[in-house]
Amino acid sequence: MNELQLFLGNIWFFLIGLMLALYVLLDGFDLGVGVLSLFAGDEDHRGIMMASLGSVWDANETWLVLLGGALFGAFPLVYGVALHALYIPIMLMLFGLIFRGVAFEFHEYAHRKRLWGVAFGAGSTLAAVSQGLALGAVIQGIEVNDGRFVGGVWDWLSPFSLVVGVGVLSGYTLLGATYLIMKTEGDIQERSYRRARVAAWLMLAVAIVVTVTTPFLHARVAARWFSFPAFYYITALPVSAAVTFLMLLRSLRRRMESAPFVWSLAIFVLSFAGLAISLYPSLLPPSVTIENAAASPKTLVFMLTGIGMLLPVMLIYNGYQYLVFRGKVSQRGYGH
Repeated sequence: MNELQLFLGNIWFFLIGLMLALYVLLDGFDLGVGVLSLFAGDEDHRGIMMASLGSVWDANETWLVLLGGALFGAFPLVYGVALHALYIPIMLMLFGLIFRGVAFEFHEYAHRKRLWGVAFGAGSTLAAVSQGLALGAVIQGIEVNDGRFVGGVWDWLSPFSLVVGVGVLSGYTLLGATYLIMKTEGDIQERSYRRARVAAWLMLAVAIVVTVTTPFLHARVAARWFSFPAFYYITALPVSAAVTFLMLLRSLRRRMESAPFVWSLAIFVLSFAGLAISLYPSLLPPSVTIENAAASPKTLVFMLTGIGMLLPVMLIYNGYQYLVFRGKVSQRGYGH
């Protein structure tokens, strides 16, 4: 690999990481609200919870489509190996996303709303857990030899990936609960405060387990974490995450409305940054890296031109969308 290809590969590592982060942050609260809708007190409450997503849920999932296309073009080896190794969780995730999308549209017009409301929640839960299982499998490591996946069909399923699946589910639930605190009022908001605290503590427990386990899975990660002076810089991330977690609990205790959602997003950003720094330059640990997975320089430049024009448009559109549909939501619609 020449220097130009490596340079462009690093740019695409950042861009794909950005797309993945935006998808997780935006569709994360979306899926979290879906999970929480399973515990709605009645159909009126579930309807309000789903109405809070009515203007944004489909746009949030656009980032997943863009991510898949960018990964296929920039790192085709990663795309092919990941689909092979993670075929079952990826298919379950897609089925969950499709199922919840259909249920969301049918719920508004159906006479038996409860059936479609439960289907929406079940699809959201399936998608969230599947993403966690896939992430756990990637962190754990995927067996690749000569550019081909050589592991078994069930390698993705392990105690570690199950723990990560619970962590992603609790993290999305936290985002969903804090989003509902910001968007609703009354009984739904009060329940969301309680559920946010439970989800936060569960997510913290999983984060500790994953943080302690990861260095034992990959010698490269352990060497990076415990070498000096890198140790001091890396330590800043978990310390910042701990402070952010305390600020989240403080905002929940003081019944703030917007702050819990902001602190929850910050925890995800710090966690994502820590994961990226720990695994870099690996894309699929332990052997698939930027150096051996990047496409040709011409392909990377061509895609960079298209994505460079598309990303600002999507960001502006998303920002404008959230600006227009700001405020509380009720059965009567949005209030500004």
